[in-house]
Amino acid sequence: MKKLMIGNEAVAAGLHDGGLSVVSSYPGTPSTEITEFLAVYDDIHSEWAPNEKVAAEVAFGASLAGARSACAMKHVGLNVAADPLFTLSYTGVNGGMVICVADDPGMHSSQNEQDSRHYAIASKIPMLEPSDSAEAYSFAKSAFELSEKYDTPVLLRMCTRIAHSQSIVETGEKQPAVLKDYVKEPSKYIMMPGNAIKRHPVVEKRIADLTELAENCDYNTVELNSDEIGIITSGCSYLYVKEALGDTVSILKIGMPHPLPVKLIKDFAKKVKKLYVIEELDPIIETHVKSLGIDVVGKELFSILGEFSQQTIRKAFGMSAPDSVSADSPIPARPPMMCAGCPHRGIFYTLAKKKITVLGDIGCYTLGAVPPLNALDSTLCMGASVSGLHGFNLAQGESAEGKSVAVIGDSTFMHSGMTGLVNIAYNATNSTVIILDNSITGMTGHQQNPTTGFNIKGDPAAKVDLEALCKALGINHVRVVDPYDLKACEEAVMEELKVAEPSVIISRRPCVLLKSVKHSAPLKVEKDKCKSCKRCMGLGCPAISFKGGKAKIDSTLCVGCSVCKQLCAFDAII
Repeated sequence: MKKLMIGNEAVAAGLHDGGLSVVSSYPGTPSTEITEFLAVYDDIHSEWAPNEKVAAEVAFGASLAGARSACAMKHVGLNVAADPLFTLSYTGVNGGMVICVADDPGMHSSQNEQDSRHYAIASKIPMLEPSDSAEAYSFAKSAFELSEKYDTPVLLRMCTRIAHSQSIVETGEKQPAVLKDYVKEPSKYIMMPGNAIKRHPVVEKRIADLTELAENCDYNTVELNSDEIGIITSGCSYLYVKEALGDTVSILKIGMPHPLPVKLIKDFAKKVKKLYVIEELDPIIETHVKSLGIDVVGKELFSILGEFSQQTIRKAFGMSAPDSVSADSPIPARPPMMCAGCPHRGIFYTLAKKKITVLGDIGCYTLGAVPPLNALDSTLCMGASVSGLHGFNLAQGESAEGKSVAVIGDSTFMHSGMTGLVNIAYNATNSTVIILDNSITGMTGHQQNPTTGFNIKGDPAAKVDLEALCKALGINHVRVVDPYDLKACEEAVMEELKVAEPSVIISRRPCVLLKSVKHSAPLKVEKDKCKSCKRCMGLGCPAISFKGGKAKIDSTLCVGCSVCKQLCAFDAII
């Protein structure tokens, strides 16, 4: 069957048709849809795990039992899963295991621009990298066979453009899910030092065998069109090269970026007068080619930063850009902001008003950093707000404890905030942590998590009680506040900052975009009462604007949260 698919759907279809039985993941753009598409299939088990480390370990357990398994994550999620990843290289697999990782060149929704190919090299695990949806399907499907043949997990590297762009996929028949026999093998699966020492030579032999495979496999392909210019490229860059240069150059497309071939590259280099390597982010292929003693042009012409495009390639080769259509006038900037009625706005307004130092975390509440709220002081990685607050207060002492907080979402708290809170309780700083509980995983598109009471399919599931959990972790002062109530928010924050022990405030109200949330009638401004003080504008609500010297509320955006109404001293908002 032929179907137009985004890359992530194609990966899901390939994994499913390759005989997948179990998938466990944590959502993270641009990888999220892989698991969401897999959840549609009723013949496999799909789940959201609390974090990527857990997801990888679940996939390992399923593989150990003899099932074909997978997990999916974004590039920074692979950092979290790195602990099991490196040892998985030593244990190998029973049932085939695929680890899908999606990089984000250009940092469209990420805090850094790391290149996951480094993980493949460092962990000595093979990696496949498709360049379109059709390859995403075929690579994902064949990855299970590769995994089982070479006794290794396989990394499947996506990027934002391949994950979310569409192309035609011709799907094949589904391979039946077969549960292989489980045989107890302590020397293979128990990685104590004595066993691990014996497994290291196995890993090195495997890489040597895979390198031999890379010399002649369907993943790496050659297109001989010219003896003047040869280009070695991979992934999305291959498409840019084809669109910009067509069949005027010879191309070696690398679909297996680790391990890289040797003879194939040397033979290709001999057939062209000048060789280029075009790859986004780090010079992985380029460094390998140069190590073979081959003269090649790479990062001196193509940036190590951000995404490429057809224009990038044309410009590098001195070609003029094709005619394009542009607007007659500049398009107004549209800065990122929290939605109208976002439950996080009331808390951030309070923190900014009181000039409190706020250590932030990863999620849509990171938007509290932008004007006019400017409420955040730092954002590092998942869970770092809680741990960071403890360190901040240790360094600054009592002067900081009374005017600094951490903010973290409910899903992020379950991901990696709990251990930081345990540390606060155990090592006793008077730190105040605010859990922004909007009843969903918001930033990645409304995925369930252990605090929502529903699983990936929307079925009822065990629901973590955040209040009870925080108390069980050693926090005596736990209180819940409605972020739409500014007075209650201010009282909660100022009172808990004065407490001479660790405390938690749970700011609880569902995300306004949830279908189950009922909105109040939109508010409006009585112009004759408006004194143009612009206090309501300090909320940064996209429903509020200032026109003709008066505040105005867009009724198509307003959800009637009434936070702005509480700020108006002249009762102009009704």
